[in-house]
Amino acid sequence: MAIKKQPLVEEQTGPVINTNGPPPAVDISGLWAGYNRLPALEEVTFQVGQQEVVGIIGPNGSGKSTLMKSILGLVKPWRGDILVFGQPSSQQRKQVGYMPQIEDVEWDFPVTVDDVALMGRYARLGLLRHPSSEDREAAHAALQRVGMYQHRHRLIGELSGGQRRRVLLARALANNPRLLLMDEPMAGLDATVQHRLLDIMDDLRAEGTTILLSTHDLSCVSTCAAKVVCLNRRLVAFGPPAEVLTETVLNETFGTHLLLVHMDGQAYAYQHHTHPSSSDDKLDDKVGRNR
Repeated sequence: MAIKKQPLVEEQTGPVINTNGPPPAVDISGLWAGYNRLPALEEVTFQVGQQEVVGIIGPNGSGKSTLMKSILGLVKPWRGDILVFGQPSSQQRKQVGYMPQIEDVEWDFPVTVDDVALMGRYARLGLLRHPSSEDREAAHAALQRVGMYQHRHRLIGELSGGQRRRVLLARALANNPRLLLMDEPMAGLDATVQHRLLDIMDDLRAEGTTILLSTHDLSCVSTCAAKVVCLNRRLVAFGPPAEVLTETVLNETFGTHLLLVHMDGQAYAYQHHTHPSSSDDKLDDKVGRNR
């Protein structure tokens, strides 16, 4: 059942903990977060069950990246609670893999593909520890999984955009995470690479990994996600894509300047920029497609 504009219960002072079964993979309750006293997220509450794939959609500056960074602990919430597998997110960093937006990475840094994948093991290494043979094997297995093992000795600056995204995914997978956060993983990829990435996501979910991904591609949300978070600083709607991705909800999520263009049996959504975009989400005009 879709939930629209789900408010917090006033008496609730913390996240709801399920004592009758496994805890949610992610439990967010009354989350406020932002930068320089300007809120990026306001009163956000929802839960992600274990082994679910959940998509997050929203316009520029809607708080999608801030939400992921808050789960990671890179952004400290102003108010509210975040639990990961029933524990404070700050205690669960080893359980989480993160694939950032490609724009957030300095690609001129002189490191190899192998080096980048190995960075995914750093959460387990701790200070002053050198990578072990087990760490290197895990990094190589992650590169093999995304089809980048044969490029392991190349500098990351030499790679194409699609190859760079696969290396970032390998870095996230090297830690064998139970929760995988993916920030705009499909942006700029051709159809072949997108399908390969979707196949990897299907395999990961089947193996027990929970996936939370932000995207502007509505077709991705419709086909691969069990639930979708419609975000515009506040939670607009949350539920199964078939129930949530309606014209009313999309217009409320993206504002009154959402333009849907139907072409070749698909619906393309474009956002008209009438306000300065936030630095929170570096996105282009195209906000997705819905098959």
